[in-house]
Amino acid sequence: MSEPRSPQPRVVILKTGTTYPTIREQAGDFEDWFVRGLSSALSLTVVNVEQGENPGQPSDWDGIVVTGSPAMVSERAAWSEATAAWLALAVDESVPVFGVCYGHQLLAHALGGQVGYHPDGRETGTRTVTLRPDAKADPLFRELPASFPAQLTHKQSVLRLPEGAVLLGHSDFEPHQAFRFGDCAWGVQFHPEFSDAVMTAYLRVQAPELTDENLDPEALLAAVEPAPAASSLLQRFSELVLNRRG
Repeated sequence: MSEPRSPQPRVVILKTGTTYPTIREQAGDFEDWFVRGLSSALSLTVVNVEQGENPGQPSDWDGIVVTGSPAMVSERAAWSEATAAWLALAVDESVPVFGVCYGHQLLAHALGGQVGYHPDGRETGTRTVTLRPDAKADPLFRELPASFPAQLTHKQSVLRLPEGAVLLGHSDFEPHQAFRFGDCAWGVQFHPEFSDAVMTAYLRVQAPELTDENLDPEALLAAVEPAPAASSLLQRFSELVLNRRG
């Protein structure tokens, strides 16, 4: 006999890496920030796919969240490719998916898009995301302002969206900040789980590299601000999952 279904919708957080040690000591790790941002009405489970943990079948879950990672999708590590195939199956089975940064890129790769290094290098700090016209009808994005601040830190990007994907948002630097595939799979390049304090901590750790890359860490630090509209996407995704279960 199968186990009874949880009274709360079950959402798996696929952990695809870990943050810098100094940040982890002070503020927790990726999964902690997602748990903070998602609804407490969900039953959340963290599965560390980067360390080989098995998330079971996509149909075991009412929703799937994919974290960021210091890994690179283009390296095609075995665990990453296995997770990509699993995500493609989840999309086929219409399980809601929300991929962030690495998760956004991995979802695009899983569905036939192209991922690689951004030709102009790194994007980091608080930047402005501008929504495309299609976002006005999107279940997650339709109530967001036409442009809003978001926290970002990435070197790789979705260079080509999967065929049939709907582009929802861009920034001056990054043409593919958000997309939807089908009715219930989204990827966002920015970090809705980051607080401004976490973004500040990232920039401080990255400062020597940023200087080497001819970026100005002090100017980037001064420009950090809260990003409540971007962060609201975690609650909006939660509500979508809750409504589908309801």
